[in-house]
Amino acid sequence: MLNPVFRHLRPCRPSTVLAGVLLMMMLGSAVHAHAAERPNILWITSEDHGPHAGCYGDRYATTPNMDGLAAKGMIYARVWSCAPVCAPARTTLISGLFPPSTGAEHMRSMVPYPSGKKMYPQYLREAGYYCTNNSKTDYNLQEPGRVWDESSPRAHWRNRKAGQPFLAVFNSARSHESQIRKRPHTPVHDPARVRIPAYHPDTPEVRQDWAQYYDQVSEADADAGRRLREIEQSGLADETIVFYYADHGPGMPRCKRWPGNSGLQVPLIVYIPERFRDLRPPEYRAGGKSDRLVSFVDFAPTVLSLAGIRPPDWMQGQAFLGVYRQAPPSFLYGFRGRMDERYDLARSVTDGRYVYVRNYLPQKIAGQHVNYMFETPTTRVWKRLHDEGRLTPAQDRFWNTKEPEELYDLQSDPDEVNNLARSPACRDVLARLRQAHRDWEIRIRDVGFLPEGEIFARSRGGSPYDMGHDDRRYPFRRVFETAEAASMLDAEAIPTLKHSLKVDDSAVRYWAALGFLMRGEPGLHAAHEELVGALGDGSPYVRIVAAEALARFGDPADLQRGLAVLGGLADWSRNDVFTVMAALNAIGELGSKARPLRDTISRLVTSGPVPHPRYADFVPRLIADLKETLR
Repeated sequence: MLNPVFRHLRPCRPSTVLAGVLLMMMLGSAVHAHAAERPNILWITSEDHGPHAGCYGDRYATTPNMDGLAAKGMIYARVWSCAPVCAPARTTLISGLFPPSTGAEHMRSMVPYPSGKKMYPQYLREAGYYCTNNSKTDYNLQEPGRVWDESSPRAHWRNRKAGQPFLAVFNSARSHESQIRKRPHTPVHDPARVRIPAYHPDTPEVRQDWAQYYDQVSEADADAGRRLREIEQSGLADETIVFYYADHGPGMPRCKRWPGNSGLQVPLIVYIPERFRDLRPPEYRAGGKSDRLVSFVDFAPTVLSLAGIRPPDWMQGQAFLGVYRQAPPSFLYGFRGRMDERYDLARSVTDGRYVYVRNYLPQKIAGQHVNYMFETPTTRVWKRLHDEGRLTPAQDRFWNTKEPEELYDLQSDPDEVNNLARSPACRDVLARLRQAHRDWEIRIRDVGFLPEGEIFARSRGGSPYDMGHDDRRYPFRRVFETAEAASMLDAEAIPTLKHSLKVDDSAVRYWAALGFLMRGEPGLHAAHEELVGALGDGSPYVRIVAAEALARFGDPADLQRGLAVLGGLADWSRNDVFTVMAALNAIGELGSKARPLRDTISRLVTSGPVPHPRYADFVPRLIADLKETLR
């Protein structure tokens, strides 16, 4: 059958055919030559480790392959992963969008992709690149069509067509949190020589975990070496741009899951061959260092820029390499949302020296009982020493409620243990970073200020990102300003919060109720009547907050009212998974006051409808933890 492309062409003379064939051959050669000028791009990634490498000045680390790549390439000294845990960090990488703007900030969540937008490999594939991922995805966003040519443990750039440029991602899990606590283990690095950060107690368990972390970083380094040798042995080293980076900070507690520098700073080593020197930044030097601020939201526009593709304007990052390189940003931004079964909401900013952390749920402790985190020996011994009163103030802070604002000077305090937010000498720094944070919130229209269930409800039929940019469905400024007033804990906000408990938007009422819960007994006394009334609110999330406040800080009658509401909303056979998670978390905050609910909790179902299988394990974990703590 005649190819449709040629169906309407008229027969022609042999000379014309020959000329056409020659022309097509010339055009084909031109296309091939153009393709050959595009760089291959190799991303070597590893999990759960910070800049603990020889090339970053860490003499305890054993990382010959990272060091060798850095010697011919360049390291970036100030890189943040945006999220201190894998799924939202990788979501940032693949999209070029901050997950708080897409509703994808929560650990192991899944939400629709923004309308009309693509993941960066899709742009590369449209431009002729062969794109492979070996093999972790872990995105919190639904893939908008086919993203990779292949994503599997077998995916490899060798499977491309002859002469086709490639982007290949190879991930090593050797340094993952789970490998730090794996026993038995034959030690390589001496636990006696490891440096213990000021926030951790110096115990044999902590020393072993940190030393084993360094052992596992060496294993990840060895994996990187194998991938680099594959490129060299194939004769592609002078045609391939190489990145080495980790997905967030170390898998140790108060690193992983914490939105400060210890949880967000990662190594980034970049090698750009001489052949593609025009794609290098001005500061590029073999064995050199860049102090440019870089974060994961910048990676998608950067890889497009390296391939000669103009990044779309909707991407929220800035290309730091390639033909579309942009001016460096003044700040980097981080965030923390739900960590598995435990809710939190924190945002962070750095200018490279100072780190600002804004805690919007300061009534919660940093060391909430995340089941997976407590599998690490360091976590368990650290918590036990807290319970026994045997920690220093710097070590004990992880197990206590938080300040609304934290400020750290990385120059004098690299472990981030001296909070300068109340220091008169740092007033100007605090104001500058606070304003940078607020400007960023307004720019991205952070939907994380909605209860997780409302993210789904308000964006039904579309994506949270698109909902978040619609004032009719999400009056962002009104919600954000109420969250600010609630969580700064200023006494003069009380009248505003009382008024906000009566407005028509449920998220505003939710934050107003939280404002009284955060203030403890004074908050309850200031709005007792209003909180009792909120037990009948149309939003289950408002009812849960009001019930927790009354049960924790009220009289016996208030406790009975609060427990009745929380016990009813914790039933998965009658409520959606997000309501149940919120209710169970609130019950957990009551401590021994929740004991009257023991029989109720023992009868709760541990399965129910979920919007995606990722959510199925959280309720059973919460129920199991409550059964253990209330027995």
